Amino acid sequence: MASTDTTKTVLPDAGSVEAGLDALESGVVGRTPFRQTFVNKILPPIVAIAVVLAVWSLLYPVVDNPSKLPSPAAVGGAFKDAWMKGELLGYIWTSVSRGLLGFFFALLIGTPLGLLVARVKFVRAAIGPILSGLQSLPSVAWVPPAVIWLGLNNSMMYAVILLGAVPSIANGLVSGVDQVPPLFLRAGRTLGATGLKGVRHVVLPAAMPGYVAGLKQGWAFSWRSLMAAEIIASFPDLGVGLGQLLENARTASDMAMVFEAILLILFVGIAIDLLIFSPLERWVLRSRGLLVKG
Repeated sequence: MASTDTTKTVLPDAGSVEAGLDALESGVVGRTPFRQTFVNKILPPIVAIAVVLAVWSLLYPVVDNPSKLPSPAAVGGAFKDAWMKGELLGYIWTSVSRGLLGFFFALLIGTPLGLLVARVKFVRAAIGPILSGLQSLPSVAWVPPAVIWLGLNNSMMYAVILLGAVPSIANGLVSGVDQVPPLFLRAGRTLGATGLKGVRHVVLPAAMPGYVAGLKQGWAFSWRSLMAAEIIASFPDLGVGLGQLLENARTASDMAMVFEAILLILFVGIAIDLLIFSPLERWVLRSRGLLVKG
């Protein structure tokens, strides 16, 4: 009589599975070595800046016209002169303080407006297309009416920022709410999270990725709107911000100062994104398991 061998399938117990998952998780979220961080995040922008400076230095002798393309040394001299006079930080602070305060007001208005549009069908049908149209409207278009309505003062600046940023923040939140899985909403209602409680504990947390994207875009619109307002609406009592610095340089035909203002505007925009919005975005993605490193 032939004997048959049977193969037993041994299933791992729950403890070993849990231990394996813990080991995988601990390996994923470990601290990234500095060398890897330097190579992946620090070195690329340094190389990019070096390439731009090299191309600039090579292009300057070819153009050979300082009134059209200043040398890197001339722009560096403009920075040094503004620093020695104690004016450089004043330019930056004047614009940054206006931009952040205006963005804060836009956040207070755009967030409830976005929730209202996202959750009430009649409101969405009524003003949803208007918000999309306002988002596509160039920020500079709001400067003339704002000057006529409010005059040459800081209120005009804040009004231009609000009109530029609120539609982006609201539309970002609407997009985030639209992407919330219906299962989350049904589960929330089952657990008693209805009305404002449901918005707070279910809708807003689930819509956070889209909301953060709207905040980033809203800040970009805020900054561009403010620069447009400062360039067009110049008045001594308003102080000299970065946009006004750019306009003063254009009036004086000082290309070194023009490049100084452009670089400062670019630097502030990048710095705000790196210091505020990029960490916020990484935290939101990491909290949802969508980002395990960085």
